[in-house]
Amino acid sequence: MELSYHGHSIVKIKTNNTTILIDPFINGNELTDLRVENEKPDVILLTHGHNDHVGDTLALAKSNNALVVAPNELAVYLGKQGLNVHPMGIGGSYEFPFGKVKYTLAFHGSVYETENEVINAGNPGGILFYAEGKTIYHAGDTALFGDMKLIGDRNEIDVAFLPIGDNFTMGPDDAAFAVELLKPKIAVPIHYNTFPVIKQDPNVFAELVKGSKVQIAKPGEKIEL
Repeated sequence: MELSYHGHSIVKIKTNNTTILIDPFINGNELTDLRVENEKPDVILLTHGHNDHVGDTLALAKSNNALVVAPNELAVYLGKQGLNVHPMGIGGSYEFPFGKVKYTLAFHGSVYETENEVINAGNPGGILFYAEGKTIYHAGDTALFGDMKLIGDRNEIDVAFLPIGDNFTMGPDDAAFAVELLKPKIAVPIHYNTFPVIKQDPNVFAELVKGSKVQIAKPGEKIEL
């Protein structure tokens, strides 16, 4: 498995000859190293419907015939736009040829906005991804919540991607406490510095974390598994 971070909440996973993008917010994201025309995902995983997470899913999925896995209501909407989708619900898991996906709780909102309408995108979620003996947790956008301990107790998490931007999600202190509950081998801060309101110093998060390694990844940087 090859794992890399690409700014905001974008994570790329390569496994079993499959390229997976999580929350591909590329256009409008000044921190990413990716370009839509260069990306060839086979699968797109979405945590929730906000535009800075759905991002360029429509263009990427249509140009690459990619499978889009998303919370049910968001998947239904994207399916009506002509995409190949697989809807899922919180607590549900599914074994795909490229790996197993399970949706966890996340405490946040979820609407998708177009020029003409605001679409109810259902419940936001986090994602547990299992492949090649590794477990990756992408928390999506979320507050700190106690059931993160259950997620940590029931999974040996290799890498946890956790938002630290505050204002809309956990800040550095809550995210550091989340690491204590989840007990990942490696914690990677995400969802910060993209906009002024979520500007944070990731080193503050790193200094607060106990018991896990922290990798402050630059856009395009691989995560050492």
